[in-house]
Amino acid sequence: MATLYDVPAEDLIEAVAEELQAADPIEAPEWLEYTTTGTGKELAPEQDDFWERRAGSLLRKVAVDGPVGVGTLATAYGGTKQGSNRYQVRPNQQADGSRNIVRTALQQLEDAGYVLTAEGEGRRITADGRALLDEVAEDVLEDLDDPALERYA
Repeated sequence: MATLYDVPAEDLIEAVAEELQAADPIEAPEWLEYTTTGTGKELAPEQDDFWERRAGSLLRKVAVDGPVGVGTLATAYGGTKQGSNRYQVRPNQQADGSRNIVRTALQQLEDAGYVLTAEGEGRRITADGRALLDEVAEDVLEDLDDPALERYA
């Protein structure tokens, strides 16, 4: 049986996003088209399925790193800002991602039963969330034609 560690993260996140969109446990909030994904960004996300992808990515990250808090996840989804250009030369600075996007997606995953809040520790994955990730990983592994991954099948 394949687990979430046995498949590439990008393929797993894409498949989990499709699964979340089909099962419909989460939906993008109305304010998403007007917000940015972090303080270092100027525009709203352009992907049609951004919310499902972010929720799938958060589910995987909580499973791998959990228990984990919103602040740590916001830092992980951040980037850099105000780097070098023609007139200003200084090192890039860390810019956190949007805590509201992370928190709202985690709350929706919690309502769906995939994540739970551990008091004083942060969020951790439930048995249903782990089962969803492992089932999707099994399907992804069957679809991949990578000879290096055949040993997990």
